[in-house]
Amino acid sequence: MKLQQLRYIWEVAKHDLNVSATAQSLYTSQPGISKQIRLLEDELGVEIFSRSGKHLTHVTPAGESILSMAGEILRRVESIKQVAQEFSNERKGSLSIATTHTQARYALPPVIKSFMGRYPDVSLHMHQGTPMQIAEEAADGTVDFAIATEAMEHFSDLIMMPCYTWNRSVVVPRNHPLTQVGKLTLEDVARYPLVTYVFGFTGRSKLDDAFNSKGLHPRVVFTAVDADVIKTYVRLGLGVGIIASMAVLPEVDDDLVALDASELFEPSQTKIGFRKGTFLRGYMYDFLELFAPHLTRDRVQKAGECTSRQEVDELFADVKLPEH
Repeated sequence: MKLQQLRYIWEVAKHDLNVSATAQSLYTSQPGISKQIRLLEDELGVEIFSRSGKHLTHVTPAGESILSMAGEILRRVESIKQVAQEFSNERKGSLSIATTHTQARYALPPVIKSFMGRYPDVSLHMHQGTPMQIAEEAADGTVDFAIATEAMEHFSDLIMMPCYTWNRSVVVPRNHPLTQVGKLTLEDVARYPLVTYVFGFTGRSKLDDAFNSKGLHPRVVFTAVDADVIKTYVRLGLGVGIIASMAVLPEVDDDLVALDASELFEPSQTKIGFRKGTFLRGYMYDFLELFAPHLTRDRVQKAGECTSRQEVDELFADVKLPEH
């Protein structure tokens, strides 16, 4: 059994059993990958992939278990490389982050700028996606850190640490009737068609919970994953926008009115996390503290030693989170 063979089956599974695409991504030949997979299966005495002719059709039950262990081995190998790099050159390497558009566009820029100023030789990679995609990429080791508000609780092998709380604003054109309302209520908002985030995205569940608790069923006419897209369609008169308050920029959005909705919805909490057992390099600890100052090296190391999500929550129970 060779490490290269484990990498091949892992990558083939990641590429939806497309050997040709896997070969392109690994800069090798398709026949070479197929041969190595067959050699591994012959050595193990079981099929990892079922086939129809020359095409792989699905992962076998034995293959599911083998792939899980192969992924863990490959992550351990990567950790060994990280340890070696830390001792050979502690200021050079790479950092990959998976997050949503809102975090990437509105929360992270000053952090990234400061980080790159400190570590110009660290290559930084940003992956944007849905909360579920973000959590999956952190769980399988594709990225170092996941930053999101939703869906993290579905992945027990992630250490998720609180960063900050945030709430929402209702955004409307300057001549909209809601700008004349004294104290905004959910009933006021529900009278108009809504333009907001896709469900399961950027705290959308808190929004739905608030309306449901009042027995209100507003008409959501347009959803998007991008706050800038939402604002564009508010400008077109499609409906009333509900977005994260951090996504309202006075210098850019001076044609819109942002109405504070913090009393209408429960605040959401953004978290950052990494896979259990991940070796964190020095600059990774610095990134965490730049993003959330209470995430000191000592606290992060203690979080990494926790055996349950409840222990992690207790570790940060006395921390007053900043608001965005």
